[in-house]
Amino acid sequence: MITLSNVFFGYDGAQVFEGISVEIPHGVTALLGPNGTGKTTLLRIILGALHPQAGTVRIARRLQGEYSRRELSQLIGFVPQNESIPFELSVKEYVLLGRAPHLHPLGLPGAEDHKIASDVLAQLGMLDFSERLLSSLSGGERQLVIIARALAQCPKILLLDEPTAHLDLSNQARVIRVIRELAHKGITVLLTTHDPNLAAAVSDYTVLLPKGRPCLAGPTVALLTAEHLSAVYGVPVEVVALDGRALILMR
Repeated sequence: MITLSNVFFGYDGAQVFEGISVEIPHGVTALLGPNGTGKTTLLRIILGALHPQAGTVRIARRLQGEYSRRELSQLIGFVPQNESIPFELSVKEYVLLGRAPHLHPLGLPGAEDHKIASDVLAQLGMLDFSERLLSSLSGGERQLVIIARALAQCPKILLLDEPTAHLDLSNQARVIRVIRELAHKGITVLLTTHDPNLAAAVSDYTVLLPKGRPCLAGPTVALLTAEHLSAVYGVPVEVVALDGRALILMR
């Protein structure tokens, strides 16, 4: 679904990526690595919010530049780590913003748009919050609503930047369940995380982003080894099997 070929990108003369080439398949892929390795930057390049200095990005086999901004917005949903919301909106009103790419300019949401918004809120266990103001929500509740807004776009690709960073264990489990359900429905999910245990719990495929070295990519079960993770994080790591999944522990 996503192919980056020989992509270069940097800020103020400091290179973040030097010729990165990687393919993101269907299913759930984790972009895994320490802080400062360019995980969020890579999401924004795929989204089209940042433009490579060299190289190409293909989305669903087409060059990214061949899409209009509206077409990309219909195709790709994005959940940032933090989102500034300048207006006082209810939860339902905010989630309906996700329908904007599917509306005519200046058009208002119709019955189908309201149904989609209610359905995604129900999927995340947030339907009872529909009339609550966003400002009244906890950080974890707000994160779930931001995910709901992205899902209301009905995207074929969903990009999530540290999606469980502000969530307690119960809501982390809820988000992991929803991510897996989306993958089963045919949505390609790409998420960033610095936590290898989250990658092990939710992803089929992993892209490891070490500092200052080429990325590694492959099936999660094959890539999350003690050798790879110890090298990437610079600390001794042990990997044990638990119910068919890797459990990563610091020694």
